[in-house]
Amino acid sequence: MSSLQELLERIRQTWIERIAHALARGSEVRESFRAELEQFFEALKQAAVSGNAAWLDPILERWAGSPTQTELQQGENNVSFIINQMIAITQQVARDSLPPEEALDFITSILPYLTYGLEKAARLEMEKRIAYVAGQLLETQQKLERLDRSKSDFIAVAAHELKTPLTLIEGYVSMMRDQIVASGQGGAEHDNLEPYIQGVNNGIRRLRDILEDMIDVSLIDNNLLSLNLQPVLLNHLLGLLKSEFAEAVRARRQKLEIHPFPGSEQMLYGDPERLYQAFRNIVSNAIKYTPDGGRIWVDGRTLPGFVEVTISDTGIGISPENQQLIFEKFAQLGQTSLHSSGKIKFKGGGPGLGLSIARGIIESHGGAIWVESEGYDEVRCPGSTFHVLLPVRTSPDDPKLVKLFGNKVHPDSNEA
Repeated sequence: MSSLQELLERIRQTWIERIAHALARGSEVRESFRAELEQFFEALKQAAVSGNAAWLDPILERWAGSPTQTELQQGENNVSFIINQMIAITQQVARDSLPPEEALDFITSILPYLTYGLEKAARLEMEKRIAYVAGQLLETQQKLERLDRSKSDFIAVAAHELKTPLTLIEGYVSMMRDQIVASGQGGAEHDNLEPYIQGVNNGIRRLRDILEDMIDVSLIDNNLLSLNLQPVLLNHLLGLLKSEFAEAVRARRQKLEIHPFPGSEQMLYGDPERLYQAFRNIVSNAIKYTPDGGRIWVDGRTLPGFVEVTISDTGIGISPENQQLIFEKFAQLGQTSLHSSGKIKFKGGGPGLGLSIARGIIESHGGAIWVESEGYDEVRCPGSTFHVLLPVRTSPDDPKLVKLFGNKVHPDSNEA
């Protein structure tokens, strides 16, 4: 019986020719591929004779380490395919070139090393593919971040540029009103023009609110939102909210309820103006997406180290896939063409910045915001509940504020 080494030498040329003919197209390509197969066969022989499959590693690593861009993009595993074909051709060559008993011994002896080569090549190609995909994802992420920064910069510049002509319009409208009063001393002319002037002023105020929101978004995006930390009472802020929205909920025949809850009377450190802005945006959103006659209520509780404030409504709800989207800037749900122009009208319009700004403010305080809802249904109105988690700070982080307000604000203090 011939040795394994002798059997390998007997089938060498037939093996190389058949694989080259089967896998290479064109004489020039086939000749180059034949040289590679010579090296692979020699490594395979050394592995089989020595019993050490590591002889195959250098050539497998070289083959798997040089895929083309197209192969990476399309996820092609050419080395695995080649070795898989080698396994089939090796078995066929052994049956054609060797007596049955020797062919069986040969296949049994050589197949484990070809199987090792297949597994090794598949792993190397997968690692290469993963590295390529990770690199593509990183590149895409960097492009998106650059695009997002460009958008934020444009928003900031556009908002500041628009404020100047808006201020001029506001000034000229005020001068027109003064001129009408001065020239006609009121009367019918003033009465006729007053609704138009008031309409222009309302439009100016709306535009100014949008511009301020745009500036706030750019500050949040660029981590430039500054907080004026000082003692603040949540129940005071929520009480102001109820007063501000009293007319709006009355017009919509809604109920806005502010329930006392543990922690609402505790003095905390935060930026009262920014916190008020955040809660106002959330409540405004609840009013907007709650049908006429609905109910909005604010409640809360204390948690270890935090105060949780909940804003719930009997509105149309939010589908699960949109419950993260609504906190992104310029996020709009539904068909924007069907939104009304009023800010607190049912499904009213707006640039989609309110909840994004609220999240930025709350996260700047070290807190968190999220929403819970069974889903979206304009008939059943399952409602939504926004959760705002704020850390309990009873002393300021800034040493200057410690000197100003003292080392600690007593939790039971009711001083403003």
